[in-house]
Amino acid sequence: MTSPERDERPNAQTGGTGAWTPDLKRWGKPHYLAIAEALADDIRTGRLTVGTRLPTQRALAEALDLNFTTVSRGYVEAHKRGLIEGRVGQGTFVVDPARTPRSTDAAAARRIGPVDFTMNLPPEPDAPALQARMQAAFVDLSGNLTNLLRYQGFGGTEEDKEAALRWLKGRGVVTSCERLLICPGAHSALFSILGQVARPGDTICAERITYPGIRALAAHLRLRLVDLPMDRYGVDPDAFAAACTKVAPKAIYLNPLLQNPTTATLPRTRREAVIAVARRYAVTIIEDDAYARICPTPPPSFAELAPEITYYVAGLAKCLGAGLRLAFLVAPSARSALPLGGALRAATVMASPISTALATRWIMDGTAEAIVQFVREESAARQRIATAMLPAGTYTADPHAFHVWITLPEGWTRSAFASQGRSAGLGVIASDPFCVAGTPPEAVRLCLGGPSTRQQITHGLEVLAHALEGSPALASAYI
Repeated sequence: MTSPERDERPNAQTGGTGAWTPDLKRWGKPHYLAIAEALADDIRTGRLTVGTRLPTQRALAEALDLNFTTVSRGYVEAHKRGLIEGRVGQGTFVVDPARTPRSTDAAAARRIGPVDFTMNLPPEPDAPALQARMQAAFVDLSGNLTNLLRYQGFGGTEEDKEAALRWLKGRGVVTSCERLLICPGAHSALFSILGQVARPGDTICAERITYPGIRALAAHLRLRLVDLPMDRYGVDPDAFAAACTKVAPKAIYLNPLLQNPTTATLPRTRREAVIAVARRYAVTIIEDDAYARICPTPPPSFAELAPEITYYVAGLAKCLGAGLRLAFLVAPSARSALPLGGALRAATVMASPISTALATRWIMDGTAEAIVQFVREESAARQRIATAMLPAGTYTADPHAFHVWITLPEGWTRSAFASQGRSAGLGVIASDPFCVAGTPPEAVRLCLGGPSTRQQITHGLEVLAHALEGSPALASAYI
């Protein structure tokens, strides 16, 4: 596409805001790289000035008769080189490369690099005051560093347990030190629980679409995992009752709040129905309350409604940070906690004293609650972006979650969509690892947290939304 006022020089047309149209043939490179090269050349020669607003990706794709993903990759490459920046709600603008941090700056690389929607991490606090508060705890702990590098008694100090009890009480779970165990992450807690309640060959029930970690743990322990049908609210209690009569499960595993990956939250009435079935058939409930503190008004936990049959696990990874490998485990009784503690001690020796001390400090001085509040607010903001960007009816989400479950429209397969995302520098997770049995649905999970900025989230969702609105043939990953 050209205009009568086209610049006579062979590289580009620049007729005002958003009118840049590069000539890509001269570069002899794949189109997405040619876009970045043309931008760099036009900035260097003055054809594009700092502050110029570039055409939208969709408009440039139409002008150049290119695939939208190709143009998106070109803009991503230009971001990496520090040539342009996106401003939420405003567009994409030329910046001064000489004043933009280069890719050797790790923070800059995170800001302008590809968007990873694969890892389900909470948004990372970026408020300077909160960061300083978090870091101050490390400085304080350094005064006791020698002691923290030694072996500690299993289960944490009295102060650690006091902090854990305070944290659990904030979720409505009131228990005693005798039933409480401090574990090095939710995985070790779940592994030990499964080893206590079942033996090789026994059956465990779980949601049909569930957290992949439970699949891996059940396979390692040679347990039979039986899937239960679910709807947008979570597991079906009637299907659970039918499974109890048919396969006599030892336990049911549930991730009933902001479920990973579907974001479903089991309402109180259905929780009570599940409890009634579990009591009738003497089935233990394993509650993985990973998002325990993220939702400000959650339904009561199974540990609150039926403490005598529930093993409750509250990990800190999804609330405070994935690197804080710590979880609080509440057993149904002091008696059941004893062998569980022995199993955990044999397998893990102890939770890291440094991680435990840091978590204790954050909980007791209010820093942990401040982090949770940040995660809540930032997750809500990112969910609003998803609502604005993704086509209605293609996904399920929760205003307090930091992940989204996309059900792909007809014509798309999960592998093709994941491949399309990778071609644009976007990582998504297909449904396969979440499916307990049967053919996995044509769906993918997106994580909106981690180190990504709102700007990156907006850019990534724009690319994926365009793909969802079109057909796989029009959005081919092969460029």
